[in-house]
Amino acid sequence: MPPTLHGPISKAEYLQTELESEFRREYVGGFWYGLHGESGQEDGTSRAHAEIAGNVLFLLHGLSRSLGYDIFISQFKLHLPASNCFFYPDVAVYSTDPAEEYYGTEPCFLAEIISERSREIDHLVKYPAYTSIPSLQTYLIAEQTERRVYAYSREGKEWVLTEYVGHGEIALPCLNTVITLDEIYDGVLSPQS
Repeated sequence: MPPTLHGPISKAEYLQTELESEFRREYVGGFWYGLHGESGQEDGTSRAHAEIAGNVLFLLHGLSRSLGYDIFISQFKLHLPASNCFFYPDVAVYSTDPAEEYYGTEPCFLAEIISERSREIDHLVKYPAYTSIPSLQTYLIAEQTERRVYAYSREGKEWVLTEYVGHGEIALPCLNTVITLDEIYDGVLSPQS
């Protein structure tokens, strides 16, 4: 079931109340919804979700830092000024230092781990918002119940979708590396799953 939208509220009101909120909220064009529910008790993710995000973070952390990039997990917001949105990507790599204390604006890599609750948002709301970011080169959406990753890659002015199932090697141009499905799903889903 998709999340319930609340609002409208201004960007300033969202930012102020987000600091005081008992649960994280994403903001889309003047409306907000609870990221994982609407109470402190509901706010959280599955074990598979957390492990997949952790695997991606672990794999890219050292490389990102060695290149002078910042890498964050879902506690750090992404602001998209052009579409008036704030999201909490599961993993984000920024090639420039975020100027704000609570959010960044210019990622080169984003990853989301999909759930039934977030499926529509990740594909229908975040995809057009994320792919409008000039600095973004790769956007991954990883399933958590099967070894399947949807990899959106910028090729010139176009975005190309490649779907990886079971195995595969995904290029991450901004980090000049690749990440495999075996690495993403390590300890979560075996290749036979």
